[in-house]
Order: sequence, then structure tokens, then C-alpha cells
Amino acid sequence: MIVITSNTTPEEQIQDIVRVIEKNGLQASISRGSDRTVIGLIGQVDPIIAEHLRQMKGVENVVKITKSYKLASRDFHPENTVIDIKGVKIGGEELVIMGGPCAVESPKQIDEIAALVKAAGGQVLRGGAFKPRTGPYSFQGVGVEGLIMMAEAGQKHGLLTITEVMTPEYVDICAEYADILQVGTRNMQNFDLLRKLGTCGKPVLLKRGFSATYDELLNAAEYILAGGNPNVMLCERGIRTFESYTRNTLDLSAIPVLQQLSHLPVISDPSHGTGRRELVEPMSKASVAAGANGLIIEMHTDPDNSMTGDGVQSLFPDQFAALLKDLEKLAPLVGRTFSTEKAPAEAFVV
Repeated sequence: MIVITSNTTPEEQIQDIVRVIEKNGLQASISRGSDRTVIGLIGQVDPIIAEHLRQMKGVENVVKITKSYKLASRDFHPENTVIDIKGVKIGGEELVIMGGPCAVESPKQIDEIAALVKAAGGQVLRGGAFKPRTGPYSFQGVGVEGLIMMAEAGQKHGLLTITEVMTPEYVDICAEYADILQVGTRNMQNFDLLRKLGTCGKPVLLKRGFSATYDELLNAAEYILAGGNPNVMLCERGIRTFESYTRNTLDLSAIPVLQQLSHLPVISDPSHGTGRRELVEPMSKASVAAGANGLIIEMHTDPDNSMTGDGVQSLFPDQFAALLKDLEKLAPLVGRTFSTEKAPAEAFVV
């Protein structure tokens, strides 16, 4: 249930409303927008309390939210959430590009790729230190050493970093080194992990499960939000369908639908979403045209010999740079801002 007040409602009246909510054993969460202030009630609301609140000074309306996810709902939080990480704002007008390898392999590899991501105009370095693989004998990542390598490369080249966390036990160590923690598709409903991320204090990129509905994704986000972490991004990374030509089917309609249902930023992953290098460029552009707040793209200096074996979906550095140049032209047409750093052509030759 939410209590709706005007932005002209005095702060004293808003605090009176909050006191009544808390007096009745409920939690109050305040969301201030440009036109109105919404106070969310968390807990079982008695109809008598709802009617009491409706009669209070400054209250315009009391509305019951029927969705199973409350904090993630746009009904509760009408304004877009903008996550500010060291000056990079995710969820606003700026298009944010996250680029890098599927996995951190060595200090030289991640440093080289970080330089290329920065030179092309990206703001975030991606890379996995822990890799959830379908087969137990596949490369599983280099672990904590990889976190340190990526943190040093990000700091050296002025990039934020994002890495995947797989278990609750590794949340604290990943949060120590990375700016953004990623939840992979296989862990979208790992509820112990989601609860832990709600208390970690770091922004979270939550990937959609490959068979998950929009409601299931938003309810997974609700676990993190309910734990006290408001900085959650949703990631569309493709769903499993009957089509075998692509690794997954990138659901472009998810981008505007999630933005209608929720206030959280939406990021698109055209690399995992297609699994084919030649499709990453067109699907990146289509994602931006559909309204994505950002993209997370695999790029490797030698993708055909990457340790994960997923090189077929990774761009070469020159392809990554060319794509970002095109996005610089496309972004303003769809209400986004994005500019690449100008770098000589030889900067992209490895």
C-alpha cells in the first residue's frame, strides 16, 4: 500500500504520516518525485489504518499495490532510479557502456583490455573472476586474484568495474574490489545470495534467468531492495526458446516493458543474448533504440583463444570501438547522451 502526497505537502505532515505508520508496526519508505511524494507501507496493512491515513492532512490518496513486488514497482517509485557511481550515472540520460572479457585471465590481458575499453569511450570494465559453467570441467575463473587484477586495471585506466558473484560467502570479498556486483542468469533466484546482496552496500546488476518471466525478475530484484539496497539494475540477457541458431533469444520488448513496470535501470546484454559476434552490433543498436539505459558487451583481444571458449560472442577491439562510434550518433536520437573519447586508430591495434 502507498500513501500519495503532493510535493507541496509540508515535511512536518509527511513525518506525522510516517509516525502513524511506524506506530502500527509497519515500515515506511519515502520516495520523492518531481510532482508527488509517495510513502510506501511495508507489512500487513489493516483497513482501519488505511482509512486513518486517508483522512490525515496532506494525504491525496491511499492506494493498494496489487503487484507481488512493491519496492521495485513504478507505482511505489514513480521517478526513474538513477544510480550514481563515482560520477557515472546509470538510469538517467547517459548511455552507459560496460565492456571487457568474459573472464579475467592474466594481469596483462585485463590491463590491455581496460585500456581499449577506456579509449573506445566505455565507462565500466567487465570481467569474471568466478565463472558459473554448465560443465564441471570448464574453466571456472581465477578467483580472488582475478578480482585484484581487474580492480588494479580499472583504477589505472579510470574505469568502474563489474564482476559476477556466485555465492553469499563471496559477496564481501567481491564488494571489496568491484564497483558493481553482477548476479548471473543461473543465480537469479538464489534467494540467499539476493538477501546478502541487499546488505552489501554495492550496486547490483541482476540478470534475467533464461526461463524467467518479467514478474519473476522483478520479484528477484525485490529481495535485494527489501534488504535495504536501492541500487539495483535489471539486465535483459536473452531467454531460452526453441531456436538453436542463436545461443538465446534477446527479448527486446523486455526493455520498455520493464521500464513501464519498474523504476529500475535496464541494461541489455547482446553478447549472451545472441551468442554470435556478428549479431552483437545490430542488437546493441536495437537495444539502445528500445530505450536501454546501458549495454554490457564482451570484448577480447584474442576471442578465438579465450580461456572460457565463449569467444564466438566477443567483439574484437576494433569492432567494439566502431560500435561505440555508431552509438555516439544513435544515442541523441532516442534521448540518450553518449560521447566517445577520441583516440588514434593505432590505439585499437593489439
